[in-house]
Formats: sequence, structure tokens, C-alpha cells
Amino acid sequence: MRIGNNPNKDKKQNPSEYNHQVIIPVYIPNEEGYFKDSFKIFQICLESLVNTVHSKTFITVVNNGSCPEIFSYLNKALVQKKIHEVIHTENIGKLNAILKGLAGNEIKLVTITDADILFLPNWQSETIRIFNSFPKAGVVGLIPQFKLFGSCCGNLIFDNFFSNKLKFTDVINTNALIKYYESIGWERNYNQNYLLKNLTITSNSYSAIVGSGHVVATYHKCLFKNMTSFINAQLGANSESYLDEAPLKKGLWRLTTQDNFAYHLGNLIEPWMEEEINSSNKIALENGQLNSYIRVNKITKLNYFIKTRLFVKVFSNKFFRKLFYKYKGLPKEMIDHY
Repeated sequence: MRIGNNPNKDKKQNPSEYNHQVIIPVYIPNEEGYFKDSFKIFQICLESLVNTVHSKTFITVVNNGSCPEIFSYLNKALVQKKIHEVIHTENIGKLNAILKGLAGNEIKLVTITDADILFLPNWQSETIRIFNSFPKAGVVGLIPQFKLFGSCCGNLIFDNFFSNKLKFTDVINTNALIKYYESIGWERNYNQNYLLKNLTITSNSYSAIVGSGHVVATYHKCLFKNMTSFINAQLGANSESYLDEAPLKKGLWRLTTQDNFAYHLGNLIEPWMEEEINSSNKIALENGQLNSYIRVNKITKLNYFIKTRLFVKVFSNKFFRKLFYKYKGLPKEMIDHY
């Protein structure tokens, strides 16, 4: 039986007061073996995030089938208003967990991050600065990595091939770059030239690295206007290609901040991590505004094929790649070994 009408019937939803969302999918099934330190690392991740975002940031955590300790911790964080939304589910796979977090709002920017990231001060303002400097920016990463231009950047390189704004420049933060590859278990036997030069692009006197990684990046919400509802993969496989290709289908670019604005922690606690957190306190942050415009062009199938398939195939040719390296200012002694 029902008496009367629900007072919310036909009532329009008020516009969101937030302009930036952060989504953290977290899967910590236990605190043993591989996951022994994962809970502590996740706590560092969340604390560093809370300490470095402005007041118009909406934090969503998707508990993707974690143990009861994580369940309780997140409910407490929600009550304490450290986070704004928690979604509990069984293990449905990382990307499906992300899709759940994406639904239900129209916040213009969304940062998707792993649960083992330590956010550094000013990451948010630098991200917005890149979006505002590059009208075709669709994704902005925070952690510089080796040769990011080699993946899903065919459209950007094609668009700027003859521009002197696209060129190789010096790596700004070599130590952070080394630290990232230590965090994923690499030994120092990689090509040392990668520690010296990055491919960058400049706009309005501001530069960004060409390309972006997966561990933490901010996406323009327009990329998910026609969002899929399910990805048939737990982790890896083709699941990451959904996020990789989203900007390409809108004619937008993948970029990364030139300096390092986050650390990937991995699954093992190290003393410097807690020292970093203990030395930082939450400060009042400027609520950076995203420019209202973004240059989204209608991409024809032919345009998409030429830039992301045909040109990429040509670009993968070793002879063509060496000519490109020379043309874009890579030092002569590096061209054969880059």
C-alpha cells in the first residue's frame, strides 16, 4: 500500500558541486604473501590523495572483493568524510570496478588510479594546467615513463609531425624515473638513454610528455559518454585497451606531466614512503577550473584508420623511426640505440 506521492518524483537533479572525481579500485583479498603490505600501502595512497586535492574533488573507492578489514576501513573513511563514495562488490575485475565508479555523475575530469600510488603536492593543478594548455588533451598522466610515445600516440604524432613544437627534450626528474622502474621490479640494465631524453610537445609555452601510462591518469569525462557496461577480463588481457583507445576515438591525445607528481609504491613498504606521508600535511588548495572548451572532432573511420593504424605501422619501421628521431632532435649518438 502507498499513500501520496514521493516528494522527489519528477524533481531534477541539482548540478554537481564537484569538478574532479578520483576513482580507486582496490583488491586486497588478504594480508599474506603478495598482499602482506598492501593494506598499509593503500592507506598511504588514500592519505596522500586526501592531503593533495582541493575541496571540489569527489573521491570514489570501489572495493573489488577485498577482505573484511578493507570493508570496515572504507566504511569508516566514508563516515569520517575522507571519501565521498564507496562501492562494495565481489571481485568483478579491475576495469568493471572502474566502470561502476564512472557511472552516475557528470563531473568533467576523472582520475583513475591504482591503490598503490602516493600522490605528491600540486598534481591536480599541473593536470588541469595541461588540459587548459592543450585543447586536444584527453588523458594526462602523472608519472613519466620510458618511450610513452610508442603506445596509442599515433594521432598526436601524425597531427604534429612537421611542427617544431614536437621534439625531444631533457628528462626533468631522472631520480623519479629510476624510482618508478624499481617499483615494478626492473633491474638497472635498461637503455640508459631513456633516462636522458623524452618526446615532448609544447603549447602556450607549456610542455608535456607525449603519451601516458596506466597506473594513474586523469581523463576528460567526454571519453566515457557512450560507456560500455562490461569487460570480460579480470586484469590485463585486453581490458586496458578500453582506456587506451578511448581518446583516439575522439581525436584526443595522451599526455603526461614533464615532472613527476606521483610515486608507484608496488607491494612492499619501504621507510621513505611513510616518511613522505609524515612530512606532508593537508594544505588549502586552489580549486583549479577546467576550460569550458575541449577540441573534440568527429572522427571518421578513414581518419581513425590513417592515424591509428596505417601511420602507426609506418612509424614502427626502424628506418622511418630513425629519421623521425633525427628530425625531432634526438642526439646523433642515441639514434641507433633508442
